[in-house]
Amino acid sequence: MNWRNITKLSEGVHWVGVRDWNRRLFDALIPLPKGTSYNAYLVIGKNKKALIDTVNPGFEKELEEKIRKLVNPSEIDYIVMNHAEPDHAGSIPYIIGLNNKTKLVTTSKGAKMAQVFYKVPEERIITVKDQETIDLGGKTLRFIEAPMLHWPETMFTYLEEDKILFPCDFFGSHLAKGQYDDEVEDLLVHAQRYWGEIMMPFAVMAKRALEKIKDLEIKMIAPSHGPVHRNPERIRNAYNKWANGETNQKAIIVYVSMWNSTEKMIQSIADTLASEDIEIALYNLASSDIGDVAKDLVDSRAIVLGAPTVLGGTHPLAVYATYLVKALKPPLKFAAVLSSYGWGGGTIRHVQEVLGPSKMEIVGALEINGPPTENDISKIVEMGKTLAKKIKETS
Repeated sequence: MNWRNITKLSEGVHWVGVRDWNRRLFDALIPLPKGTSYNAYLVIGKNKKALIDTVNPGFEKELEEKIRKLVNPSEIDYIVMNHAEPDHAGSIPYIIGLNNKTKLVTTSKGAKMAQVFYKVPEERIITVKDQETIDLGGKTLRFIEAPMLHWPETMFTYLEEDKILFPCDFFGSHLAKGQYDDEVEDLLVHAQRYWGEIMMPFAVMAKRALEKIKDLEIKMIAPSHGPVHRNPERIRNAYNKWANGETNQKAIIVYVSMWNSTEKMIQSIADTLASEDIEIALYNLASSDIGDVAKDLVDSRAIVLGAPTVLGGTHPLAVYATYLVKALKPPLKFAAVLSSYGWGGGTIRHVQEVLGPSKMEIVGALEINGPPTENDISKIVEMGKTLAKKIKETS
């Protein structure tokens, strides 16, 4: 008996994806405390059938079993590859192997990737351009190019009659639970984390994509990770805010401390900012989830980085955090750097070199030898007040 669960999104449209409850790391970088899902969708028209995206390698058989509850895989006319990354496209060879007529639908850049990564024969690939359509018989798929969200070949697929948008990674979240957005109470928290980890570096391209779809009537957004949005305006509004770099009166504080000296400095500036009614998000890099750090980078207006010097340079965990800020390109406007050292400094110079190309204003930097004195604490308090004033005066 085939016990696999499928979900009907609308007439002739079914979720046939899988839930990976046990996955805890993505790209050997991103923690997945709640697992994730690999969403695939089967669209059944009067004349033809299309599978939109597939699933991560290792789950091919589960995908096949779910498809078989609806149709024989040999009846699938098209596999739409919105994005070539293996978590969405890795099962393409398996599904193609079950069917001698299926054609892969993708962008021109996607076609090259399909040949390189998945050995799809050229004669089994249909290349589509922006706004082209395929008629399944009462179900029309429209393809919308959305490059660099977050790979160059990415596109969205819009089901015109049902007004469902299939945007692959865009609008997603790493969650194994919840079929629909309103079933997950804190969904926007997970969506913000996902944006910070994956989409934030491509905010410019995200704005362009949002502009392209702003006039589409969308009743449902079906991403390739996390719950389906049957309340699409909520996630669309959030993405518009994040893509435009809107921030709060908020500072993210990240630090590492070897012998508590840097931690004492961080406590002083954190208390000062809090007393000035600035929202703070504080993370000890030795024990924090880097995904949570990425989440709070999304809407923070300032960052405070605290780190000791190790062998003439910044502590490696702080180097990692500094590089993360540089790579993710958050909408931070201000920064402050605090450091202590035992026998040789260098952290301030190192951090300023890394952050130098950014548009952030370094409001203050203090490097001390040993534990902070009362005079050092006074300087840090003043730095915190100055930073708070900057945060409040800037939108």
